[in-house]
Amino acid sequence: MDSVTEALHAGATPEALAALELPDHYTAAHLRAEDVGMFARAEDKDVRRSLRVGEVPMPEIAPDEVLVAVMASSINYNTVWSAMFEPVPTFGFLQRFARTGGYAARHDLPYQVVGSDAAGVVVRTGSNVRRWRTGDHVVVSPAYVDDQEPATYSDGMLGDEQRAWGFETNFGGLAEYAVVRANQLLPKPGHLTWEEAASVPLCAGTAYRMLVSDRGARIKQGDIVLIWGASGGLGAYAVQLVKNGGGIPVGVVSSPAKAKLVRDLGCDVVLDRTELGMGGDSAPSPEEAIALGKRLGRAIRAEVGADPHVVFDYIGRATFGTSVFVVRRGGVVVTCGSSTGYAHQYDNRYLWMNIKRVIGSHIANLHEAWECNRLAELGMVLPALSTVYPLTEVGEAARLVQRNQHVGKVGVLCMAAEPGLGVTDPGRRAKIGEDRITPLLDRATAGLVAR
Repeated sequence: MDSVTEALHAGATPEALAALELPDHYTAAHLRAEDVGMFARAEDKDVRRSLRVGEVPMPEIAPDEVLVAVMASSINYNTVWSAMFEPVPTFGFLQRFARTGGYAARHDLPYQVVGSDAAGVVVRTGSNVRRWRTGDHVVVSPAYVDDQEPATYSDGMLGDEQRAWGFETNFGGLAEYAVVRANQLLPKPGHLTWEEAASVPLCAGTAYRMLVSDRGARIKQGDIVLIWGASGGLGAYAVQLVKNGGGIPVGVVSSPAKAKLVRDLGCDVVLDRTELGMGGDSAPSPEEAIALGKRLGRAIRAEVGADPHVVFDYIGRATFGTSVFVVRRGGVVVTCGSSTGYAHQYDNRYLWMNIKRVIGSHIANLHEAWECNRLAELGMVLPALSTVYPLTEVGEAARLVQRNQHVGKVGVLCMAAEPGLGVTDPGRRAKIGEDRITPLLDRATAGLVAR
Protein backbone atom coordinates (compact mmCIF):
# COMPACT_ATOMS: atom_id res chain seq x y z
CA MET A 1 0.00 0.00 0.00
CA ASP A 2 1.49 3.35 -1.03
CA SER A 3 1.56 6.40 1.26
CA VAL A 4 -1.27 8.16 -0.59
CA THR A 5 -3.54 5.13 -0.16
CA GLU A 6 -2.65 4.92 3.52
CA ALA A 7 -3.40 8.61 3.95
CA LEU A 8 -6.76 8.32 2.19
CA HIS A 9 -7.78 5.38 4.37
CA ALA A 10 -6.75 7.39 7.45
CA GLY A 11 -8.84 10.40 6.40
CA ALA A 12 -5.93 12.73 5.68
CA THR A 13 -6.56 16.42 5.08
CA PRO A 14 -6.23 17.89 1.58
CA GLU A 15 -3.03 19.62 2.66
CA ALA A 16 -1.55 16.33 3.83
CA LEU A 17 -2.53 14.60 0.59
CA ALA A 18 -0.97 17.35 -1.50
CA ALA A 19 2.33 16.99 0.39
CA LEU A 20 2.69 13.26 -0.28
CA GLU A 21 4.76 11.84 -3.11
CA LEU A 22 2.81 9.85 -5.66
CA PRO A 23 3.81 6.24 -6.34
CA ASP A 24 5.71 5.41 -9.53
CA HIS A 25 3.31 2.55 -10.34
CA TYR A 26 -0.25 1.59 -9.49
CA THR A 27 -2.52 -1.43 -9.84
CA ALA A 28 -4.93 -1.39 -12.77
CA ALA A 29 -7.15 -3.61 -14.87
CA HIS A 30 -5.61 -3.44 -18.30
CA LEU A 31 -5.34 -5.05 -21.70
CA ARG A 32 -2.10 -5.82 -23.50
CA ALA A 33 -1.54 -5.16 -27.20
CA GLU A 34 0.26 -8.49 -27.46
CA ASP A 35 -3.03 -10.26 -26.66
CA VAL A 36 -5.08 -8.74 -29.48
CA GLY A 37 -5.19 -11.94 -31.55
CA MET A 38 -5.87 -14.32 -28.67
CA PHE A 39 -9.52 -14.90 -29.62
CA ALA A 40 -8.97 -15.37 -33.35
CA ARG A 41 -10.15 -18.99 -33.27
CA ALA A 42 -12.09 -18.95 -30.01
CA GLU A 43 -15.82 -19.59 -29.91
CA ASP A 44 -16.00 -18.17 -26.40
CA LYS A 45 -14.15 -14.86 -26.15
CA ASP A 46 -13.86 -15.13 -22.39
CA VAL A 47 -12.84 -11.70 -21.07
CA ARG A 48 -11.28 -13.28 -17.99
CA ARG A 49 -8.40 -14.33 -20.26
CA SER A 50 -7.66 -10.85 -21.62
CA LEU A 51 -8.31 -8.58 -18.62
CA ARG A 52 -5.14 -8.42 -16.58
CA VAL A 53 -4.70 -6.91 -13.14
CA GLY A 54 -1.24 -5.66 -12.33
CA GLU A 55 1.05 -2.70 -11.98
CA VAL A 56 1.39 -0.03 -14.65
CA PRO A 57 3.50 3.18 -14.62
CA MET A 58 1.97 6.37 -13.22
CA PRO A 59 1.37 8.81 -16.11
CA GLU A 60 2.03 12.54 -16.07
CA ILE A 61 -1.07 14.73 -15.94
CA ALA A 62 -1.72 17.55 -18.41
CA PRO A 63 -2.50 21.12 -17.29
CA ASP A 64 -6.25 20.57 -17.75
CA GLU A 65 -6.33 17.19 -16.01
CA VAL A 66 -6.63 15.78 -12.51
CA LEU A 67 -5.42 12.57 -10.94
CA VAL A 68 -8.18 10.76 -9.07
CA ALA A 69 -7.57 8.11 -6.45
CA VAL A 70 -10.30 5.71 -7.52
CA MET A 71 -12.23 4.26 -4.61
CA ALA A 72 -14.69 2.35 -6.78
CA SER A 73 -15.62 1.80 -10.39
CA SER A 74 -18.12 -0.34 -12.30
CA ILE A 75 -18.38 -2.53 -15.36
CA ASN A 76 -19.85 -1.17 -18.57
CA TYR A 77 -20.39 -3.05 -21.79
CA ASN A 78 -17.66 -1.04 -23.48
CA THR A 79 -15.13 -2.77 -21.21
CA VAL A 80 -16.49 -6.10 -22.44
CA TRP A 81 -16.03 -4.95 -26.04
CA SER A 82 -12.50 -3.78 -25.27
CA ALA A 83 -11.60 -7.08 -23.63
CA MET A 84 -13.02 -9.08 -26.55
CA PHE A 85 -11.04 -6.89 -28.99
CA GLU A 86 -14.17 -6.36 -31.04
CA PRO A 87 -15.65 -4.95 -33.13
CA VAL A 88 -12.09 -3.57 -33.36
CA PRO A 89 -9.19 -3.58 -30.89
CA THR A 90 -9.27 -0.34 -28.94
CA PHE A 91 -5.50 0.09 -29.32
CA GLY A 92 -6.33 1.65 -32.68
CA PHE A 93 -8.27 4.36 -30.84
CA LEU A 94 -5.21 5.09 -28.72
CA GLN A 95 -2.97 5.35 -31.76
CA ARG A 96 -5.31 7.77 -33.54
CA PHE A 97 -5.62 9.88 -30.39
CA ALA A 98 -1.83 9.99 -29.99
CA ARG A 99 -1.45 11.40 -33.50
CA THR A 100 -3.25 14.58 -32.42
CA GLY A 101 -0.04 15.45 -30.55
CA GLY A 102 0.87 16.99 -27.23
CA TYR A 103 -0.18 15.14 -24.12
CA ALA A 104 -2.33 12.81 -26.23
CA ALA A 105 0.86 10.98 -27.24
CA ARG A 106 0.95 9.42 -23.71
CA HIS A 107 -2.09 7.29 -24.55
CA ASP A 108 -0.41 5.16 -27.23
CA LEU A 109 1.08 2.43 -25.07
CA PRO A 110 1.36 -1.37 -25.32
CA TYR A 111 -1.30 -1.57 -22.60
CA GLN A 112 -4.63 0.13 -22.01
CA VAL A 113 -6.14 0.80 -18.58
CA VAL A 114 -9.87 0.41 -19.16
CA GLY A 115 -13.02 1.48 -17.35
CA SER A 116 -15.47 4.34 -17.91
CA ASP A 117 -16.88 4.92 -14.42
CA ALA A 118 -15.18 6.09 -11.23
CA ALA A 119 -15.80 7.61 -7.83
CA GLY A 120 -12.89 8.83 -5.78
CA VAL A 121 -10.75 11.61 -4.37
CA VAL A 122 -8.80 14.22 -6.30
CA VAL A 123 -5.13 13.87 -5.34
CA ARG A 124 -3.48 16.12 -7.95
CA THR A 125 -4.64 18.92 -10.22
CA GLY A 126 -3.06 20.33 -13.37
CA SER A 127 -1.87 23.92 -13.49
CA ASN A 128 -4.93 25.11 -15.45
CA VAL A 129 -7.57 23.46 -13.22
CA ARG A 130 -9.65 26.00 -11.31
CA ARG A 131 -12.88 24.44 -10.03
CA TRP A 132 -11.41 21.40 -8.31
CA ARG A 133 -8.96 20.91 -5.45
CA THR A 134 -7.00 18.10 -3.89
CA GLY A 135 -9.26 16.28 -1.45
CA ASP A 136 -12.52 16.82 -3.39
CA HIS A 137 -14.81 13.81 -3.57
CA VAL A 138 -15.87 13.32 -7.18
CA VAL A 139 -17.49 11.06 -9.71
CA VAL A 140 -16.32 10.95 -13.32
CA SER A 141 -18.38 11.45 -16.44
CA PRO A 142 -17.05 9.32 -19.32
CA ALA A 143 -17.36 12.08 -21.95
CA TYR A 144 -13.78 13.03 -22.85
CA VAL A 145 -14.30 16.37 -24.59
CA ASP A 146 -11.92 18.79 -26.29
CA ASP A 147 -12.96 22.25 -25.06
CA GLN A 148 -11.04 23.95 -27.89
CA GLU A 149 -13.32 22.54 -30.59
CA PRO A 150 -16.04 24.93 -31.81
CA ALA A 151 -18.72 22.21 -31.89
CA THR A 152 -18.16 21.54 -28.20
CA TYR A 153 -19.84 24.86 -27.40
CA SER A 154 -23.03 23.71 -29.12
CA ASP A 155 -22.95 20.23 -27.59
CA GLY A 156 -19.94 18.56 -26.06
CA MET A 157 -20.82 15.31 -27.80
CA LEU A 158 -20.56 16.82 -31.29
CA GLY A 159 -16.85 17.56 -31.40
CA ASP A 160 -14.71 15.43 -33.69
CA GLU A 161 -12.30 14.78 -30.81
CA GLN A 162 -14.97 13.66 -28.32
CA ARG A 163 -14.06 10.24 -26.91
CA ALA A 164 -15.34 7.70 -24.43
CA TRP A 165 -12.87 7.79 -21.54
CA GLY A 166 -11.41 4.41 -20.65
CA PHE A 167 -12.55 2.98 -24.00
CA GLU A 168 -11.13 5.34 -26.60
CA THR A 169 -8.52 6.70 -24.18
CA ASN A 170 -6.03 5.21 -21.76
CA PHE A 171 -5.80 5.60 -17.95
CA GLY A 172 -9.43 4.60 -17.24
CA GLY A 173 -11.33 3.97 -14.05
CA LEU A 174 -10.84 0.26 -13.25
CA ALA A 175 -7.68 1.05 -11.34
CA GLU A 176 -6.28 2.58 -8.16
CA TYR A 177 -5.69 5.87 -9.98
CA ALA A 178 -7.23 7.47 -13.06
CA VAL A 179 -6.32 10.45 -15.22
CA VAL A 180 -9.31 12.57 -16.24
CA ARG A 181 -9.95 15.99 -17.70
CA ALA A 182 -11.31 18.53 -15.26
CA ASN A 183 -14.43 18.89 -17.41
CA GLN A 184 -15.32 15.27 -16.66
CA LEU A 185 -15.73 15.82 -12.93
CA LEU A 186 -18.97 15.99 -10.95
CA PRO A 187 -19.38 16.30 -7.18
CA LYS A 188 -19.96 12.94 -5.54
CA PRO A 189 -23.39 12.76 -3.84
CA GLY A 190 -22.52 12.77 -0.16
CA HIS A 191 -25.14 10.23 0.90
CA LEU A 192 -23.81 7.51 -1.40
CA THR A 193 -21.03 5.03 -0.75
CA TRP A 194 -18.12 4.90 -3.17
CA GLU A 195 -19.46 1.86 -5.00
CA GLU A 196 -22.99 3.26 -5.21
CA ALA A 197 -21.74 6.54 -6.62
CA ALA A 198 -19.51 4.79 -9.16
CA SER A 199 -22.47 2.90 -10.60
CA VAL A 200 -24.29 6.08 -11.67
CA PRO A 201 -22.41 8.37 -14.11
CA LEU A 202 -22.17 6.50 -17.42
CA CYS A 203 -25.48 4.64 -17.50
CA ALA A 204 -27.64 7.24 -15.75
CA GLY A 205 -26.15 10.08 -17.80
CA THR A 206 -26.63 8.16 -21.04
CA ALA A 207 -30.26 7.40 -20.17
CA TYR A 208 -30.83 11.05 -19.20
CA ARG A 209 -29.63 12.31 -22.59
CA MET A 210 -31.69 9.68 -24.41
CA LEU A 211 -34.94 10.38 -22.60
CA VAL A 212 -34.94 13.77 -20.88
CA SER A 213 -32.54 16.05 -22.76
CA ASP A 214 -33.58 18.19 -25.68
CA ARG A 215 -31.00 16.16 -27.63
CA GLY A 216 -33.06 13.02 -27.03
CA ALA A 217 -36.71 12.02 -26.85
CA ARG A 218 -37.77 14.81 -24.43
CA ILE A 219 -40.32 12.63 -22.67
CA LYS A 220 -43.34 14.29 -21.10
CA GLN A 221 -46.05 13.38 -18.63
CA GLY A 222 -48.13 10.44 -19.80
CA ASP A 223 -45.66 9.21 -22.42
CA ILE A 224 -45.57 5.44 -22.78
CA VAL A 225 -41.91 4.40 -23.02
CA LEU A 226 -40.89 0.89 -24.04
CA ILE A 227 -37.59 -0.01 -22.38
CA TRP A 228 -35.69 -2.99 -23.74
CA GLY A 229 -33.41 -4.66 -21.20
CA ALA A 230 -35.13 -2.89 -18.33
CA SER A 231 -33.19 -4.83 -15.70
CA GLY A 232 -29.77 -3.79 -17.08
CA GLY A 233 -27.76 -0.76 -16.05
CA LEU A 234 -29.17 1.54 -18.72
CA GLY A 235 -32.66 0.09 -18.40
CA ALA A 236 -32.81 0.48 -14.62
CA TYR A 237 -32.03 4.18 -14.91
CA ALA A 238 -34.45 4.58 -17.81
CA VAL A 239 -37.27 3.17 -15.69
CA GLN A 240 -36.54 5.70 -12.94
CA LEU A 241 -36.28 8.68 -15.29
CA VAL A 242 -39.56 7.82 -17.02
CA LYS A 243 -41.32 7.50 -13.66
CA ASN A 244 -39.80 10.78 -12.44
CA GLY A 245 -41.06 12.52 -15.57
CA GLY A 246 -44.62 11.30 -15.18
CA GLY A 247 -44.35 8.74 -17.96
CA ILE A 248 -45.41 5.10 -18.13
CA PRO A 249 -42.43 2.74 -18.34
CA VAL A 250 -43.01 -0.59 -20.06
CA GLY A 251 -40.04 -2.83 -19.37
CA VAL A 252 -38.97 -5.89 -21.34
CA VAL A 253 -36.90 -8.49 -19.49
CA SER A 254 -35.82 -12.10 -19.99
CA SER A 255 -36.93 -13.89 -16.80
CA PRO A 256 -39.51 -13.78 -13.98
CA ALA A 257 -36.73 -12.96 -11.49
CA LYS A 258 -35.69 -9.91 -13.50
CA ALA A 259 -39.35 -8.95 -13.89
CA LYS A 260 -39.74 -8.78 -10.11
CA LEU A 261 -36.70 -6.56 -9.72
CA VAL A 262 -37.93 -4.16 -12.39
CA ARG A 263 -41.37 -3.97 -10.75
CA ASP A 264 -39.62 -3.13 -7.48
CA LEU A 265 -38.02 -0.17 -9.32
CA GLY A 266 -41.52 1.11 -10.07
CA CYS A 267 -41.98 -0.11 -13.62
CA ASP A 268 -45.71 0.02 -14.41
CA VAL A 269 -45.73 -2.81 -16.94
CA VAL A 270 -43.15 -5.60 -17.24
CA LEU A 271 -43.16 -8.07 -20.13
CA ASP A 272 -41.11 -11.26 -20.32
CA ARG A 273 -39.75 -11.51 -23.85
CA THR A 274 -39.61 -15.30 -23.71
CA GLU A 275 -43.38 -15.40 -23.17
CA LEU A 276 -43.77 -13.29 -26.31
CA GLY A 277 -41.72 -15.76 -28.33
CA MET A 278 -38.73 -13.44 -28.57
CA GLY A 279 -35.58 -15.53 -28.48
CA GLY A 280 -31.90 -14.73 -28.07
CA ASP A 281 -29.51 -12.33 -29.71
CA SER A 282 -29.86 -13.42 -33.34
CA ALA A 283 -31.10 -10.99 -35.97
CA PRO A 284 -34.73 -11.48 -37.00
CA SER A 285 -35.62 -10.79 -40.61
CA PRO A 286 -37.75 -7.68 -41.23
CA GLU A 287 -40.79 -9.96 -41.53
CA GLU A 288 -39.99 -11.70 -38.25
CA ALA A 289 -39.40 -8.34 -36.55
CA ILE A 290 -42.84 -7.17 -37.68
CA ALA A 291 -44.47 -10.37 -36.38
CA LEU A 292 -42.72 -9.88 -33.04
CA GLY A 293 -43.79 -6.24 -33.05
CA LYS A 294 -47.42 -7.20 -33.56
CA ARG A 295 -47.34 -9.54 -30.56
CA LEU A 296 -45.51 -6.96 -28.47
CA GLY A 297 -47.88 -4.18 -29.53
CA ARG A 298 -50.92 -6.24 -28.56
CA ALA A 299 -49.37 -6.94 -25.14
CA ILE A 300 -48.62 -3.25 -24.54
CA ARG A 301 -52.07 -2.10 -25.63
CA ALA A 302 -53.66 -4.71 -23.37
CA GLU A 303 -51.83 -3.18 -20.41
CA VAL A 304 -51.87 0.57 -21.10
CA GLY A 305 -54.32 1.00 -23.96
CA ALA A 306 -52.01 2.54 -26.57
CA ASP A 307 -48.77 2.12 -28.48
CA PRO A 308 -45.53 3.55 -27.07
CA HIS A 309 -44.53 7.13 -27.75
CA VAL A 310 -40.85 6.28 -27.27
CA VAL A 311 -38.74 3.14 -27.54
CA PHE A 312 -35.47 3.02 -25.57
CA ASP A 313 -33.22 0.61 -27.46
CA TYR A 314 -29.60 -0.23 -26.71
CA ILE A 315 -29.94 -3.92 -27.63
CA GLY A 316 -29.54 -3.39 -31.37
CA ARG A 317 -29.72 -6.12 -33.98
CA ALA A 318 -32.12 -8.38 -32.06
CA THR A 319 -34.68 -5.65 -31.31
CA PHE A 320 -34.28 -2.66 -33.61
CA GLY A 321 -36.63 -3.79 -36.39
CA THR A 322 -39.31 -4.49 -33.80
CA SER A 323 -38.68 -1.11 -32.16
CA VAL A 324 -39.25 0.74 -35.43
CA PHE A 325 -42.47 -1.19 -36.04
CA VAL A 326 -43.99 -1.01 -32.56
CA VAL A 327 -43.48 2.70 -31.79
CA ARG A 328 -46.59 4.74 -32.58
CA ARG A 329 -47.10 7.02 -35.57
CA GLY A 330 -44.91 10.07 -35.04
CA GLY A 331 -43.04 8.30 -32.27
CA VAL A 332 -39.33 8.12 -31.51
CA VAL A 333 -36.84 5.26 -31.31
CA VAL A 334 -33.78 6.43 -29.40
CA THR A 335 -30.69 4.23 -29.51
CA CYS A 336 -27.28 4.40 -27.84
CA GLY A 337 -25.76 1.02 -28.59
CA SER A 338 -26.06 -2.42 -30.10
CA SER A 339 -25.03 -5.08 -27.62
CA THR A 340 -26.40 -7.86 -29.88
CA GLY A 341 -24.84 -6.49 -33.07
CA TYR A 342 -24.63 -3.33 -35.16
CA ALA A 343 -26.14 -4.49 -38.49
CA HIS A 344 -29.79 -3.60 -37.98
CA GLN A 345 -32.56 -4.69 -40.35
CA TYR A 346 -35.96 -3.05 -40.43
CA ASP A 347 -38.81 -2.33 -42.84
CA ASN A 348 -38.36 1.32 -43.75
CA ARG A 349 -42.00 1.75 -44.82
CA TYR A 350 -43.04 1.79 -41.18
CA LEU A 351 -40.53 4.54 -40.48
CA TRP A 352 -41.16 6.99 -43.32
CA MET A 353 -44.87 6.44 -43.94
CA ASN A 354 -45.72 6.76 -40.25
CA ILE A 355 -43.41 9.75 -39.77
CA LYS A 356 -41.41 8.07 -37.03
CA ARG A 357 -37.94 9.20 -35.97
CA VAL A 358 -34.72 7.48 -34.98
CA ILE A 359 -32.37 9.42 -32.69
CA GLY A 360 -28.80 8.31 -32.16
CA SER A 361 -27.47 9.17 -28.72
CA HIS A 362 -24.08 8.83 -27.07
CA ILE A 363 -23.07 9.37 -23.44
CA ALA A 364 -24.03 12.86 -22.15
CA ASN A 365 -22.54 16.32 -22.34
CA LEU A 366 -21.33 17.97 -19.13
CA HIS A 367 -24.55 19.90 -18.52
CA GLU A 368 -26.67 16.78 -18.97
CA ALA A 369 -24.34 14.80 -16.74
CA TRP A 370 -24.47 17.56 -14.11
CA GLU A 371 -28.28 17.66 -14.14
CA CYS A 372 -28.49 13.88 -13.87
CA ASN A 373 -26.01 13.93 -11.00
CA ARG A 374 -28.22 16.52 -9.28
CA LEU A 375 -31.09 14.02 -9.43
CA ALA A 376 -28.83 11.48 -7.75
CA GLU A 377 -27.92 14.03 -5.06
CA LEU A 378 -31.65 14.61 -4.43
CA GLY A 379 -32.32 10.89 -4.12
CA MET A 380 -34.56 11.01 -7.20
CA VAL A 381 -32.24 8.68 -9.12
CA LEU A 382 -31.16 5.64 -7.13
CA PRO A 383 -27.98 3.66 -7.86
CA ALA A 384 -28.60 0.55 -9.96
CA LEU A 385 -25.80 -1.30 -8.15
CA SER A 386 -26.54 -5.02 -7.80
CA THR A 387 -23.28 -6.64 -6.70
CA VAL A 388 -19.68 -5.71 -5.92
CA TYR A 389 -16.34 -7.33 -6.77
CA PRO A 390 -12.79 -6.42 -5.73
CA LEU A 391 -10.42 -5.11 -8.40
CA THR A 392 -8.51 -8.42 -8.27
CA GLU A 393 -11.66 -10.13 -9.59
CA VAL A 394 -12.46 -7.64 -12.34
CA GLY A 395 -12.37 -10.45 -14.92
CA GLU A 396 -15.17 -12.26 -13.12
CA ALA A 397 -17.16 -9.03 -12.86
CA ALA A 398 -16.81 -8.36 -16.59
CA ARG A 399 -17.62 -11.98 -17.41
CA LEU A 400 -20.91 -11.62 -15.55
CA VAL A 401 -21.83 -8.72 -17.83
CA GLN A 402 -20.51 -10.47 -20.93
CA ARG A 403 -22.86 -13.41 -20.31
CA ASN A 404 -25.80 -11.18 -19.36
CA GLN A 405 -26.04 -12.88 -15.97
CA HIS A 406 -26.23 -9.59 -14.09
CA VAL A 407 -28.89 -7.05 -13.28
CA GLY A 408 -28.28 -3.33 -12.98
CA LYS A 409 -24.64 -2.35 -12.49
CA VAL A 410 -21.76 -4.53 -11.32
CA GLY A 411 -19.50 -2.52 -9.03
CA VAL A 412 -15.75 -2.89 -8.52
CA LEU A 413 -13.89 -1.75 -5.40
CA CYS A 414 -10.52 -0.23 -6.27
CA MET A 415 -8.89 1.66 -3.37
CA ALA A 416 -11.84 1.35 -1.01
CA ALA A 417 -10.97 -1.28 1.59
CA GLU A 418 -14.54 -2.56 1.86
CA PRO A 419 -18.09 -1.75 0.77
CA GLY A 420 -20.06 0.91 2.58
CA LEU A 421 -17.40 3.62 2.81
CA GLY A 422 -17.46 7.18 1.51
CA VAL A 423 -20.71 8.50 3.00
CA THR A 424 -20.28 12.12 4.10
CA ASP A 425 -23.98 13.02 4.43
CA PRO A 426 -25.51 10.33 6.66
CA GLY A 427 -28.49 12.56 7.40
CA ARG A 428 -29.66 12.57 3.80
CA ARG A 429 -28.98 8.85 3.55
CA ALA A 430 -31.20 8.20 6.55
CA LYS A 431 -33.89 10.48 5.13
CA ILE A 432 -33.94 8.62 1.82
CA GLY A 433 -33.78 5.26 3.56
CA GLU A 434 -30.89 2.82 3.75
CA ASP A 435 -32.79 -0.05 2.13
CA ARG A 436 -34.30 2.18 -0.55
CA ILE A 437 -31.03 3.62 -1.87
CA THR A 438 -29.90 0.47 -3.72
CA PRO A 439 -33.10 -1.35 -4.75
CA LEU A 440 -31.28 -3.92 -6.91
CA LEU A 441 -28.48 -4.74 -4.48
CA ASP A 442 -27.97 -8.40 -3.68
CA ARG A 443 -27.31 -8.13 0.03
CA ALA A 444 -25.67 -11.58 0.04
CA THR A 445 -22.88 -10.44 -2.30
CA ALA A 446 -22.62 -6.81 -1.22
CA GLY A 447 -20.01 -7.70 1.38
CA LEU A 448 -17.69 -9.34 -1.14
CA VAL A 449 -18.39 -12.82 0.19
CA ALA A 450 -16.70 -15.73 -1.54
CA ARG A 451 -18.31 -16.66 -4.84
